[in-house]
Amino acid sequence: MSKRDYYEILGLDRDADERAIKKSYKRLAMKYHPDRNKNDAGAEEKFKEVKEAYEILTDPQKRAAYDQYGHAGVDPNQGAGGFGGGGFGGADFGDIFGDVFGDIFGGGRRGGGQQRAARGSDLRYNMELTLEEAVRGVSKKIKVPTYDSCDVCHGSGAKKGSKPQTCPTCHGSGQVQMRQGFFAVQQPCPHCHGKGQIISDPCTKCHGQGRYQTTKTLSVKIPAGVDTGDRVRLSGEGEAGENGAAAGDLYVQIHVKDHDIFVRDGNNLYCEVPISFTAAALGGEVEVPTLDGRVKLKIPGETQTGRMFRMRGKGVHSARSRAVGDLICKVVLETPVRLNEQQKELLRQFEESLEGSSPKRHKPKSTGFFDGVKRFFDDLTN
Repeated sequence: MSKRDYYEILGLDRDADERAIKKSYKRLAMKYHPDRNKNDAGAEEKFKEVKEAYEILTDPQKRAAYDQYGHAGVDPNQGAGGFGGGGFGGADFGDIFGDVFGDIFGGGRRGGGQQRAARGSDLRYNMELTLEEAVRGVSKKIKVPTYDSCDVCHGSGAKKGSKPQTCPTCHGSGQVQMRQGFFAVQQPCPHCHGKGQIISDPCTKCHGQGRYQTTKTLSVKIPAGVDTGDRVRLSGEGEAGENGAAAGDLYVQIHVKDHDIFVRDGNNLYCEVPISFTAAALGGEVEVPTLDGRVKLKIPGETQTGRMFRMRGKGVHSARSRAVGDLICKVVLETPVRLNEQQKELLRQFEESLEGSSPKRHKPKSTGFFDGVKRFFDDLTN
């Protein structure tokens, strides 16, 4: 075997990633494979070089040693990848492409040992909370339909006193090869369905599944400060895996219900506070709600409707940091309703008293608005 640079053999730069290495390997291996180049010793030699380069560069440890020390850093016997001094011999084309096509068809190399049992599925539970529960934190009990590991066979699926047997069809690999021309594609074994084992005497409780359907009652602790879209992960509380494999996780998805008073935005809370015409004009104090109880909000005189007041530290404590939000109160002027004749007359007298003074003094917004309207129409006519 020649000692050409492995990157040069595959036509790659030294910073090529694994995907590029596999892509180049597939192209060159198909080009020089002996099945496509009968009686061509040169093609067979190039094929060996390509395979050797591929095996070294897709092994992280071997590649690191090669990058640092060159061919001296790689064991030549391992680098030959099984060719040794015996040439190509009866090497199987499916084995050569096992790593490349395995990810696509779900397979791996033949003889790679028993298939690893599948980890249990993750589960999701949708939990609805009130704003108070989300802000303060809460513990809740939930019932989750799931698969649990069988306590009789301990997940093996076999009856007590027996054990699963290695599948005679795939010899425990869980994969069989289907040939199409010179391609050999790996598929799950039809006999053991990819498990690599056969249970001849199944457990009477789980019927050979190693798990059974049940409903679990769990206590979930929701941390203070969560919001809609947050998730709480309960490790290992998902579905039990097959044949004793690890269980999945349970994700509790949080949704916070709308509140009658507050609107939440991040760590801040917003609310509207109605105030009377008198309080807005003369000033005063109004009670406003917070999540910790009622507090007094001082309203200065001549306050206009829509003005915002910030109450620092009265918002939400963040679930991810020590930050605390604020409560922002928007005051809204409430117009009196169901007035009697005396009250209406007093308002008319009050309005007349304002008209006797300069409009700009008592109604700066109205004056500015109507002046702007007048300028607008004057510009249109001109």
